[in-house]
Amino acid sequence: MAHPLTHLPMSPQEQAEQRRGQRLLFVSLLFAVLLNFPLLAVFDHAGQLGGIPVLYLYVLLAWLALVLLTGWLVRRNNEQ
Repeated sequence: MAHPLTHLPMSPQEQAEQRRGQRLLFVSLLFAVLLNFPLLAVFDHAGQLGGIPVLYLYVLLAWLALVLLTGWLVRRNNEQ
C-alpha cells in the first residue's frame, strides 16, 4: 500500500526545481560525453590554432561552455 502523501500534486515551485535539476543533470551528462575519450581523440593531433594546441583549445572552450550554460540555467530558474 502506498503512503497517502506520495500522491499529492507538486507546487509550481517544486515543479520548477525538478525541471532545473533535470536540466543540470542533462548538462553534466553532456559534458561528461564531450570531455571523454572518443571526442578528445578527435582533437588530439599536432595541429595548432593561433599557437594553441587544438586539444587544449577544445577542452578550454568546452569548460567555458559548461560554466556559461550552468550559470544561465541557474540564473534563469532563479528569476522565474
